[in-house]
Amino acid sequence: MDYFFQQLINGVALGAIYGLIAIGYTMVYGILGMINFAHGDVFMIGAFIAMIVFMMLLTLPAAVPIALALLIMLIVSMVFTSVWAWVIERVAYRPLRGSFRLAPLITAIGMSFVLRNFVQVEQGPRNKPIPEMISGGFVIPGTDVFILNKQLLVVVVTAVLLFIFSHIVSKTPLGRAQRAVEQDGKMAALLGINVDRIISVTFIMGAALAAIAGTLYLMNYGQIHFADGFIPGIKAFTAAVLGGIGSLPGAVLGGLLIGLTEALWQTYFPPEYKDVAVFLILAIVLVFMPSGILGRPEVEKV
Repeated sequence: MDYFFQQLINGVALGAIYGLIAIGYTMVYGILGMINFAHGDVFMIGAFIAMIVFMMLLTLPAAVPIALALLIMLIVSMVFTSVWAWVIERVAYRPLRGSFRLAPLITAIGMSFVLRNFVQVEQGPRNKPIPEMISGGFVIPGTDVFILNKQLLVVVVTAVLLFIFSHIVSKTPLGRAQRAVEQDGKMAALLGINVDRIISVTFIMGAALAAIAGTLYLMNYGQIHFADGFIPGIKAFTAAVLGGIGSLPGAVLGGLLIGLTEALWQTYFPPEYKDVAVFLILAIVLVFMPSGILGRPEVEKV
């Protein structure tokens, strides 16, 4: 049982990272009704920027406290990824907003290849490791289950960000404007809402979350690769669909379910089939709950 609970903790930490990426997917989909398939590569770029900042901090003559270093990494990574997301929205989405639905999707996939190959050329094709940032942990009393401090940090950060962004979407003027654009963009524009600005801000918010997820991923696993945006991005998209795309809590719930599925599957079954198990669970859930676990059925406007 201790081993089972140990894997549960590992799965929750991994699922929290998937959930942070999935929130970005679900926010963009909620506004545009389209999936930003370059979002996974924005996550990867956020991790690389965090790595570069951390390695630069290590070259300073005076040692920087880990908490301050992590904060600097987060801020710089969020700034750069926000700029990337703004560019993606302006280049891949805004000119094609009135076109047929596949046009921006294809452009977003092309932008994903551009970002991935740019990082490959600039950083090389090999894994980029960093020294361990946060070490240590604690044992749950009465068990042999060991929780790493970095795993606890990942879960706490995800919970705090979910609360903050849920509050923004449901309680603030920005959130009301986002929900208005989601429901009827043309009517929102007639009522004085700057639709272009709201969409750009939504992309930037999603990119900031991807940057945080990338930094936490780097901190948790200690290395990053230029192709690491693809698989986590696909699984985060799967998490958003599984939890109910358009629902922020659903995105995190879907991420946790996928993380737990992976951790438990590779413990008791052949690990090479863990991805098959994830998508099989997605298919089963969508058969019985087409809108996802926390999603709402789409109402067609007439």
